[in-house]
Amino acid sequence: MNKQEKVNHSYIIGISLISALGGYLFGFDFAVISGALPFLRMSFQLDAWWEGFLTGSLALGCIIGCLFAGNIAERFGRRPGLMLAALIFAFSSLGMAFSWGLSSFVTMRFLSGIGVGMASILSPMYIAEISPAKIRGRNVAINQLTIVIGILITNLVNYFISDDDPEVWRWMFGLGAIPATFFFLGVIWLPESPRWYALVGKHQKAKEVLARLGSPLYVEKTLSEINASVTGTIKSSYRDVFGKAVRPAILVGITLAVFQQICGINVVFNYTSTIFEAAGASLDRQLLETVSIGVVNLIFTFLAMWQVDRLGRRPLMLFGAIGLALSYVGLALLLQTGAYTALISIVVLLAIAIYATSLAPVTWVIISEIFPNRIRSKASSIAIISLWAAYFILVFTFPVLVEKLGAYGPFYLYAGICLLGFLFIKLRVKETKGQTLEQLEETFTSH
Repeated sequence: MNKQEKVNHSYIIGISLISALGGYLFGFDFAVISGALPFLRMSFQLDAWWEGFLTGSLALGCIIGCLFAGNIAERFGRRPGLMLAALIFAFSSLGMAFSWGLSSFVTMRFLSGIGVGMASILSPMYIAEISPAKIRGRNVAINQLTIVIGILITNLVNYFISDDDPEVWRWMFGLGAIPATFFFLGVIWLPESPRWYALVGKHQKAKEVLARLGSPLYVEKTLSEINASVTGTIKSSYRDVFGKAVRPAILVGITLAVFQQICGINVVFNYTSTIFEAAGASLDRQLLETVSIGVVNLIFTFLAMWQVDRLGRRPLMLFGAIGLALSYVGLALLLQTGAYTALISIVVLLAIAIYATSLAPVTWVIISEIFPNRIRSKASSIAIISLWAAYFILVFTFPVLVEKLGAYGPFYLYAGICLLGFLFIKLRVKETKGQTLEQLEETFTSH
């Protein structure tokens, strides 16, 4: 970046962190189920089918949230959507805590998913739209950082409050109202996205926001690029998202979103207790393993943030796909042969480290980058709906697969999926680092 195109780094990081608290809510709801499942099994007498559906009901809500988020972000702006996501999450967290039976709990978990789904689109989208090109990858990765912080803190809380009380799961879920409240209060302070202002014709407001982000030269150059990309556009529809020109970007976005889930790592996050119970671990050891996973996840997410704008997106994705494939084969063999719990733990943590350095943050970065300004909200919605649909399929089928194939069987399947993902990334995914969102329109659209 030209020295005269200076940007206000501290301000941009500050508003990115606030927006990324949406990721914390994602991390909370993602992790809380792992610690709560042993208690929910007792309270609700869950069989394999209901265990999978209860876990996956969050993803079904996320799909609805993604559909809402795209329209809200386009009509009212990114900021109101983030505020609504926070309110929904706070209400549903208390709803789960006070639920009176399985049906009411699943309903509230579904509602929680709506809030998580909205935040999963709007937080990285907002950060991408307010970040300069050279630091956009790192800033969007802040969203992944808050996800893993949410996972770690939730696992720690679950571990320390778990006791012999079968109703302790109510506290585990109810505590989610606290970060949701902080998120809502923080979003009040955020400016609206300058790119959204430009899309709806409020060019003076876009200029005012950009002036808070950087120098006059940065404002002039960025505003010129944004205006050029939206000039002559009309209100977008979902049909536009599948137009021939943007089809290459949609193919990459949807495939990477689905791959991030069906690569299998999230069964480790959500079913830690199931995996380590199969290895003979006690309940206390199962909960302790969730904490270890959270710590490793956090450490290697920091590594990813440091490298995503240096090494680039594509090399990290290739590394993640092949690394997970090898890790899963090792994990399956250890579970199949009844190896020591410590050895299984080491391989699980290795897989978490690989995922945290690659597929976890980089997928969100790429999805936030590759779609044209005029359809970004709707295209992001479709990609992330695909992600949540894949997540539901993954977590719903895992208990059933374990019942049929044993705890080790599904990991051979996930290894094969990772090899296919490696080939797709090698053949179809282009590098995006260092390019503005407007330049990437040229890279990922056909003419």
